[in-house]
Amino acid sequence: MRNIWVIAKRELGSYFSSPVAYVFLVIFLLLTGFFTFTAGQFFERGEASLAAFFGWHPWLYLVLVPAVGMRLWAEERRAGTIELLLTMPITPWEAIVGKFLASWIFLGLALALTFPVVITVNVLGSPDNGMIFAGYLGSLFLAGAYLALTCMTSAMTRNQVVAFILAVVACLFLILAGFSPVTDLMVRWASPAFVDTVAAFSVVTHFDGFQKGVIDTRDLFYFLSVIGFALFATSIILRNR
Repeated sequence: MRNIWVIAKRELGSYFSSPVAYVFLVIFLLLTGFFTFTAGQFFERGEASLAAFFGWHPWLYLVLVPAVGMRLWAEERRAGTIELLLTMPITPWEAIVGKFLASWIFLGLALALTFPVVITVNVLGSPDNGMIFAGYLGSLFLAGAYLALTCMTSAMTRNQVVAFILAVVACLFLILAGFSPVTDLMVRWASPAFVDTVAAFSVVTHFDGFQKGVIDTRDLFYFLSVIGFALFATSIILRNR
């Protein structure tokens, strides 16, 4: 466990040693503000909830999370430091989990900085703060699932742009599998059971419960399974490399 935290602290420090982290945080906060208050019509809704805030997260994370995680292993391979890292007295699994946790903590920090939205909705009305907490928890696990997939694609190549594109495609598939227009189209030629099976693999399907304030163990298991599978695949790729 100590080795994991050493790797995580090293990786987290590398984020804030350059202005890239601060630029990302500013862009993230600006985009969440735009999608919540302008595109999401927060004030026009006339309700004390953050549905306009959380509803955009699967799409917002589609670009921002791969941008954070694309360098995790691609940069190590490009710079030739991956051999040095993996020959240290740590296991590959500890390095993978350490790097993943560092990036997940960074994304959690970015999410925590959106607290003015929570203050705003509490000033304007009387929202269900339990529902808001569940939404934040679901958003954190959603970001973790995207990040784990990005970690996997980053291990496949030394080119960060290629890793970014592969991660976006993988995450987009997990969105579209349960996206209403797509499922409505599939119903025309496939059985409802098949459509429900495909939709069960979608992050949208499992994130909806959190937005409604329901913390279902099945949804938690889904996100943890995606994270576990992607990190396991990352270990296999690194061992083969």
